[in-house]
Amino acid sequence: RVSTGAQNDLERITKMAYGMISIYGMNSNVGHVSFHDSQGEYTMTKPYSDATALMIDQEVRKIIESQYNRAKELLTQHMTELKALAEELLKKEVLFKDDLERLIGKRPYDDNQTQDVLPAADSLPVSEALRKNDNNNLSPSSAPADETTTDV
Repeated sequence: RVSTGAQNDLERITKMAYGMISIYGMNSNVGHVSFHDSQGEYTMTKPYSDATALMIDQEVRKIIESQYNRAKELLTQHMTELKALAEELLKKEVLFKDDLERLIGKRPYDDNQTQDVLPAADSLPVSEALRKNDNNNLSPSSAPADETTTDV
């Protein structure tokens, strides 16, 4: 059931979907183009036709609808766990990691074993493979000047 509480979520997903299509070129039907106007050159007109605008609108609706259906499917698939969480939230208001593990089990991967989840080094670009292999050996002072290191 959609309620007024979902308004912010709907606004955010709509902006995200429009960005994917019209700014980042992440749609095969519209193409690998960006209509982002970072310098304000299109203040009076839009840089695409009405037909393209209609296509963008249709693609945005497709994305939102498919992800809405995906979310419903996931919630339905995990209804038992969802009900357990809801009942616990009514009792406690705040749940911590231990509560979640007790109610629905541990995550499918161990937080300390993230390297097993990452792609093999030979499938990464050379710079990424080097960073992955050397990440634990780098200190901030030994990192390349144009890159920052982060724990993965």
